[in-house]
Amino acid sequence: MNRWEKLSRIPAPHFAPKFGPLTGMRVLLSGTVVAAPFAAQLLADFGAELIQIEFPKIGDAYRYQSPQLFKEDGEGQTSAAWAQGARNRMSFTLNTNMSIPEAKEIFFCLIKQVDVWLENMVWLKKLGIELKDLWEVNPKLIIGHSSGFGRPQFGGNEETCDRPSYDPIGQAESGFMSINGDPEPEPPRYAASFVNDYLTATFLFGGICAAYINVLNGGMGQEVDMAQVEAFARVLDDQWISHIEAGVLKKRAGNRVPIFQPASLHQAGDGRWCFIGAFGKSVYYRAIEGLGLDPEYFKWEEAGNSFEAVWSDKGKELYEETNKWFAARPAQEAQEHMNKYKIPVGIVRNIKEIYEDPHWHDRKNFVKYHDQTLDREVEAFGFVPKFSQTPGNAWRGAPRLGQDTSTIMKELLGYSEEEVNSLKGKNIID
Repeated sequence: MNRWEKLSRIPAPHFAPKFGPLTGMRVLLSGTVVAAPFAAQLLADFGAELIQIEFPKIGDAYRYQSPQLFKEDGEGQTSAAWAQGARNRMSFTLNTNMSIPEAKEIFFCLIKQVDVWLENMVWLKKLGIELKDLWEVNPKLIIGHSSGFGRPQFGGNEETCDRPSYDPIGQAESGFMSINGDPEPEPPRYAASFVNDYLTATFLFGGICAAYINVLNGGMGQEVDMAQVEAFARVLDDQWISHIEAGVLKKRAGNRVPIFQPASLHQAGDGRWCFIGAFGKSVYYRAIEGLGLDPEYFKWEEAGNSFEAVWSDKGKELYEETNKWFAARPAQEAQEHMNKYKIPVGIVRNIKEIYEDPHWHDRKNFVKYHDQTLDREVEAFGFVPKFSQTPGNAWRGAPRLGQDTSTIMKELLGYSEEEVNSLKGKNIID
């Protein structure tokens, strides 16, 4: 009899406190930067008990990203990304060579104890693990895949599905990068800060929650497959039907919306940058009034309501008038003036400015917790969205490598102290 067959399921949470709408869910993460771990963190921030598999003595590459944070005594360090992105999880070190019987046995025992397994390394193919084996161990297991181009069993060319990818590759191959940047002949522009990875993770988070509801309603486990390219392709939205049905292909337009205005970035008199947005006829005319312009001359149909209007002579004139208006006053004054007309204006702000704004603190967007690696308190960004009855919580900071291996082996998987020490001696766990 396999060890997992003798293992009794221990309800979650066993290690984490009860909080949030997802309390009762247990998640196993074997993926590394960025999409699968961020999806896992979203689950954990709202109550799921999260165990991350890391390779012994090496760990997640996210630990080593720049910039690094240091312990107060200067002896230990970890990345700011790890301190922010790895809270609310337990670190379990395991040699992931599934040809080692003891390693495979431990992995299957973990599968028995979780509701969700998240991976972004296409483990099933690489390690020779069959889906039927996993669902034999745990018929209600939800398997979340994150990759550049998707898994071939959901369709698609196998060679394409097997291609490696990072965030910018997903941006390029999804169509997203083609519409970002200044008009031709300028090059397309990469959107910084791994937005493709984070969007992929957010879609995966939603898919996992939907699959989990299905299980709670009596359904069986299933795969949830999320491709980077499809995440950005989905948010291109009506561009697909516009091309397919009308032959319209959107082009880059720089820092402005090409199909209505005012909707553009302008430099204020103090050098700050502001974006104004006015979509719809009534909002347009409020903006015209706020800009001090003649609504009879700058008619919505002729200057603001379509691609043709925006790029007409009168539309170009309206853009220049908007440019002059912002240049004549400081950014804060421009924003406050337009607020009187209920016209959205955003001032481009950096992280320092946002952190110093009391509004963000009043919204409880920053949380403090004890980082396990640094052994000190850190302050990081908190929980999105906000819940009125079951809010998120940071019950622990990012773990040290292998911090929880022995505890999980003994309390969750039923291994004895002697067995744990023996497996450590064989470098299967650490």
